[in-house]
This record gives sequence, C-alpha cells and structure tokens, in this order.
Amino acid sequence: QVQLQESGPGLVKPSQTLSLTCTVSGGSITSMKYGWNWIRQSPGQGLEWMGLITFEGRIYYNPSFQSRANISRDTSRNKFSLDLTSVTPEDTAVYFCSRGLLYWGQGVQVTVSS
Repeated sequence: QVQLQESGPGLVKPSQTLSLTCTVSGGSITSMKYGWNWIRQSPGQGLEWMGLITFEGRIYYNPSFQSRANISRDTSRNKFSLDLTSVTPEDTAVYFCSRGLLYWGQGVQVTVSS
C-alpha cells in the first residue's frame, strides 16, 4: 500500500520560501498513473488544492498559487516537492501531499511568523 510522508520546516519567516518534500513508499511516482498532489488547510478553512505533478511529470497549479508555487520531483528518490515563495502569515496551514486525492500523508504544520 502506498504511503506518503511530508517533511519540511515548521516555521518560516515572512517573505521567505517554504520548501516541503513528500516521500513516497510502496509505489513509484513514475509508474503509478495518478496525480501527486499538494493540498493545504489553513486554520478554520477548508482544504485548498495547490497543484499536482503527474506520473509523466506534467505539472498543474491552482491559479491562486501559479505565481508563487513550484512543484518538482526527484524520481531517483521517489519524492516530490513544493516550493512556495514570498510567504505571508496567510500561508500558515497544515500542508498535505496526496496520491490521487485518495491516499494522503499525515500533514505537516507550517507557521509563517517572524
């Protein structure tokens, strides 16, 4: 069974870049025909889809994040990543990675604060 695990800093300062990684086990991110997603949930808010990278390496973004987000992958390590630039306190959230929105990591809390 596929498992996903997010990792990254718990605290980021405003204007900096948030970098998160999702490590996948139990299946290859290149052979499993799903989208590998990043989603977040801000305090008191619903889930917000940020973007995905397909098994073929194509990338799609929520227009709300198009200018600040960069999704990439490291196929040799079976990981995919999210960089979010110019963060503000409004980017404080729990960030999740997901395979096909069916399998999810446990999430990582990120706080943006000086």
